[in-house]
Amino acid sequence: MKINKKYEHILFTFLMALGMSCLLSFFMMLVNFGFDSMLLARWLKAWPMAFSLAFPVAYFLPKGIRLLMKKITFVEGK
Repeated sequence: MKINKKYEHILFTFLMALGMSCLLSFFMMLVNFGFDSMLLARWLKAWPMAFSLAFPVAYFLPKGIRLLMKKITFVEGK
C-alpha cells in the first residue's frame, strides 16, 4: 500500500489513537466491571466513544504542548 507522505502524520495519529483507545478502554472495562459475560459488549460500546475523544486529543494536544514548551527556558543544571 502506498500513501502520500503528507498524510503520514495524520495516519500515525489515527493509528496511535486507535490502539491506545482500544487497550485503555478494554482495561478500564475490565477494572470497573471485571471479567464477565457482558465485558465484550460493554467494551465494544465504550471503544468508539473513547476513540472519538482520543483522536482529536492526540491530534491537537501536541500542538498546544509544543507552543507551551517554546515559552519555557531550559538551563543546564549543576
